[in-house]
Amino acid sequence: MDRLSSPPIFSVPEDISGLIRLVWQQARQPLIVPLLKVLVAVCLVMSTMLFVERVYMGIVIFFIKLLRRRPEKQYKWEAMGEDIEAGSLAYPMVLVQIPMYNEKEVYQLSIGAACGLSWPADRIIIQVLDDSTDLTIKELKKIECQRWASKGINIKYEIRDNRKGYKAGALKEGMKHSYVKQCDYVAIFDADFQPEPDFLWRTIPFLVHNPEIGLVQARWKFVNSDECLMTRMQEMSLDYHFTVEQEVGSATYAFFGFNGTAGVWRISALNEAGGWKDRTTVEDMDLAVRASLKGWKFVYVSDLKVKSELPSTFKAYRYQQHRWSCGPANLFRKMAAEIIQNKKVSMWKKFYVIYSFFFVRKIVAHVVTFVFYCIVMPATVLVPEVEVPKWGAVYIPCTVTLLNSVGTPRSLHLLVFWVLFENVMALHRTKATFIGLLEAGRVNEWVVTQKLGDAFKTKPGKAHGRLRIWIGQRVHVVELCVGAYLFVCGCYDLAHGKNRYFLYLFLQSFAFFVAGIGYVGTFIPSS
Repeated sequence: MDRLSSPPIFSVPEDISGLIRLVWQQARQPLIVPLLKVLVAVCLVMSTMLFVERVYMGIVIFFIKLLRRRPEKQYKWEAMGEDIEAGSLAYPMVLVQIPMYNEKEVYQLSIGAACGLSWPADRIIIQVLDDSTDLTIKELKKIECQRWASKGINIKYEIRDNRKGYKAGALKEGMKHSYVKQCDYVAIFDADFQPEPDFLWRTIPFLVHNPEIGLVQARWKFVNSDECLMTRMQEMSLDYHFTVEQEVGSATYAFFGFNGTAGVWRISALNEAGGWKDRTTVEDMDLAVRASLKGWKFVYVSDLKVKSELPSTFKAYRYQQHRWSCGPANLFRKMAAEIIQNKKVSMWKKFYVIYSFFFVRKIVAHVVTFVFYCIVMPATVLVPEVEVPKWGAVYIPCTVTLLNSVGTPRSLHLLVFWVLFENVMALHRTKATFIGLLEAGRVNEWVVTQKLGDAFKTKPGKAHGRLRIWIGQRVHVVELCVGAYLFVCGCYDLAHGKNRYFLYLFLQSFAFFVAGIGYVGTFIPSS
């Protein structure tokens, strides 16, 4: 018989699929089932930790609102009055720092808002710290500062010959100038922040009349929250942070993380804490923790809002979330022992900072959101021997979601979209968290969040520019892979499962697919 006409001994596809089935059957009972049970148990513990944290915060904020515990009642606050004899010398000297980097669209707004602050002209110094690498933009900012200087504003335009330390390096270098020595307080505003004229009148009295206070933090107000669905989702997450987390930290422990902008520091507190450090990508949080360990108290003024801009492109938001997730985890790694050994603060405050502020909010919340709801729970569909109790699969996540929604009541109807979007972003936050904990890879990566100002904006919710999809730029393979995994689990549950997770799995897989092709946020024309 002709060898070429002989039938094949085996079919490659059938052989591979048979091998996969064999491996699955052999590993299922001794390995996969026990491992999945352990993962479910660990995730349930983390879910319970997050649930208790959210419920506790909810109870505390309820009583804060019920008792109307405003910072003006908790601390001494008196409006700054005129002193005929002392004149303007009765007012403390205030430095206003605006760190910048290539912000072409928003620099005029921020410089103009800072120069418009109402305070005695001879008792305020505006300091523009420009790290721009674009020479054209740098020249525009210099001209803008000169324009305000010609109007009698005491404004300083400062540049460096390198970007060492990024924002922390710029702020640290700015504090070295001789004229800063005459200042008592420093207000900091990022390049897209626009304080109201009365900002200093409302914050400085806390510092003047309460020598134990080192920081006064204002709330962020988002000028572009209605631009697209992604900015609405961000608003919901950040509003919870400002409405609950910051408020509770201020009212109960006099500690919260400095937001890096829209705040006023007592310069002596800043210096005592060791000044700005660039060892992590959250130099603001680093400074706040160190100052707190020195015994300084912080005040959060929730009804004082400063206009700012949310990142409206998916690329910018991903970079921002990487920095905001990686930095705290890395800082926790660096400071946990120092916090425990500190003798200036109470054991209760140390527990709050280590467990609540860092571990639950900055680590557990990210990990459990992605690992449990996007990996482990879907896997139980394929392994019916492992079950997730209803309280862990339904009651806890629903309660946590409702508690998160209190910050933005106007967006209650978007809760489902918010959950799906947060689960997608939890993928990046989890990855960034482990990078920070292990101090690996992109641990110190700093990409300035792109701000659009009024550029490219036409109507809210509309995509701008022609949609262009480029492999590696707009297509995100990891999201697509997770979406495919969830879709397969959903199909299996619909056909053979008993969990009835398929509706959630299909919706979540769709969310990952949408993010995977980059069809999220505002689109701008490719340059």
